[in-house]
Amino acid sequence: MAKAAILEQVGGLTIGEVELADPAPHEVLIDTKACGLCHSDLHFIEGSYPHPLPAIPGHEAAGVVRAVGSEVKTVKPGDHVVSCLSAFCGHCEFCVTGRMALCMGADTRRSQTADPRIMRADGSGPVAQMLNLSAFCEQMLIHENACVAIDKDMPLDRAAIIGCAVTTGAGAIFNACSVVPGEAVAVVGCGGVGLATINAAKIAGAGRVIALDPIPEKRELAKVLGATHAIDAMADDAVEQVMKLTGGGVHHAIEAVGRQASADLTVKLLRRGGTATILGMMPLDCKVGLGAMDLLSGKKLQGAIMGMNHFPVDLPRLVDFYMRGLLDLDTIIAERIPLEKINDGFEKMKAGHSARSVVVFD
Repeated sequence: MAKAAILEQVGGLTIGEVELADPAPHEVLIDTKACGLCHSDLHFIEGSYPHPLPAIPGHEAAGVVRAVGSEVKTVKPGDHVVSCLSAFCGHCEFCVTGRMALCMGADTRRSQTADPRIMRADGSGPVAQMLNLSAFCEQMLIHENACVAIDKDMPLDRAAIIGCAVTTGAGAIFNACSVVPGEAVAVVGCGGVGLATINAAKIAGAGRVIALDPIPEKRELAKVLGATHAIDAMADDAVEQVMKLTGGGVHHAIEAVGRQASADLTVKLLRRGGTATILGMMPLDCKVGLGAMDLLSGKKLQGAIMGMNHFPVDLPRLVDFYMRGLLDLDTIIAERIPLEKINDGFEKMKAGHSARSVVVFD
């Protein structure tokens, strides 16, 4: 029996109890210790992105392995782990060409004919698992290729936010963009993902790191995390300010919000030959484009789901960055809350004034 925040219907979460199955051969049962609140969860809660209901959201988590299936080789009971929603099968076209984040992961989920991983505690029916994880729950039952063991000295509340925000933001810098020391980087949106992107740009040795956000508190956080300049994204001359600072635009502009206006702004910040990378989950009817002169100027536009991570390799390195004082996760976490306060946490997210809220389990 495990307590969970269940999305029964669009609009909000209710606290209830569920029963998790025993681990199948390649599955891992984890006692969840912490889970960050991510804007992607809010998209499902508000119905912007469809999902079978009832379901348990949550995908930015860390915990301790309780039990493993008979074939599990990568983790063992007692290991501290971080989970990742981009579970990989290891043998599809995307996996074998090094693009694990694009794996559709069918083999990492239970078949339609198998017993479900999560049931209501009273046995009245299954509860859908969201994004391979369903981490707003005291326990997770996931495929072994959806988690990785980490250093046990790493605090698990900080480790949790590596699972999505930092993997996405840092992955954009290190993997999708391959930022070269000295290049100029602009980040539009200074929530959890944007702040992690800024921090990673500093680690990568970017020259100017320019943060754009309409909220003053977030611009100040961006400076703490490594932004050399912070600009009001709503200012009429925001683009002109970036052009002046960089002598013609940035090499990399990264969108970390998921809105049409911020994506359009991101494209406008590029210098000749620059690349715009969209990380945010935009409304499904949105489109981002390059004009004829942009294309003639060699500009590029790309998506980078989950930072195009290689999480079994990337995640322990990010933990090491934190342990060595390079990665600042403490500033990104605004508050720690119990599961019962989760709806309040999402209301704070909507207000937009603070960084990450993290649910901490006893």
